This record gives sequence, structure tokens and C-alpha cells, in this order.
Amino acid sequence: MRSWQGVDRARPPWKATAVSPHTTSSLRPPGVATPDRAHWLELPAHRTSVGAARRSIGARLDSWRVPDDACANAVLLVSELVTNAVLHTVSLRILCGIGLMTDDRLRLEVHDRDDSGRRGLPRRSPGPDDEGGRGLLLVQEIADSWGVDRSTLTGGNAVWANLATSL
Repeated sequence: MRSWQGVDRARPPWKATAVSPHTTSSLRPPGVATPDRAHWLELPAHRTSVGAARRSIGARLDSWRVPDDACANAVLLVSELVTNAVLHTVSLRILCGIGLMTDDRLRLEVHDRDDSGRRGLPRRSPGPDDEGGRGLLLVQEIADSWGVDRSTLTGGNAVWANLATSL
């Protein structure tokens, strides 16, 4: 995997890069037992990455035979987390991951590389006529738990959510 300091800025902004399977063991979310139960993507911090993340994560969940309702909720959570990162980061790229944990829950993570010194997530109180600003409210309602930490992988924010799968 390329280092975050040496990200290839010439890559077209619509193209996702699957993280090498040889590095997934070091990128396993907490509670994920084996590398084959984790999936990571490096994406440009661009609007088109939201759809790329949804498609990639959905395909991986399908290959893991995650039930349809849990799959739909996980894809929605990833969509909201990636959208939040794309809209609110100064990063050129983000890291998006999902893991099937040993207790049959899903762990979703989106890492940015925000060197601005900001910590945490922007808080919003959208009004009834606002078209945006409800993504993290959706995450809060759908996820079993969620939060934000400093990323040991990128130095920015690592926003995560856990979701039961009912496998």
C-alpha cells in the first residue's frame, strides 16, 4: 500500500483503489479475526467516491452472505460516513474499510488525513428546510454504536460504526 505521504495525485478522481490483501492484516478493524473478513478501499476525497464505496462494500457484503437488511443498512452507513469525510476533510484521499467481526457484527470505518488540527466531527443542527446535515443523525439511528477517534493509520479522523448482522 502506498504511504499517505506519497499518494499518487495523478490518479483520476473517480477511480477507487483496493488496498493490497497483503496489508489487510495490519488494517483489520478491532474484533476482526482474519484478513479475509476485512475489506479496505483507498478513495479520492471526491463526491464520486460515495458511489464507489457503496458498490464495493455492497459487493463484499454479498460475498460474505450478509443478510439483505444488514447489507442495506451497512451500505447506507458507509455512504453517510464517506459523504461526511468527502464534504468535511481537507484530505485528498480517504481510507474506507469494513470488517466482519467475530461476534457477527460489522465494523465500518472511514479515515481521513486532516492535518488542519481539527479534532472530531462538525456538529450540525439542521432546520426543517435544510437539504443536508442529517448524515450523522442517520448513523446514530441505524448503527448499534458509533464514534470518532484519531486514526493511527492516517493521523486524521477515524469515524466508525458497528452494526449487527443477524448471521
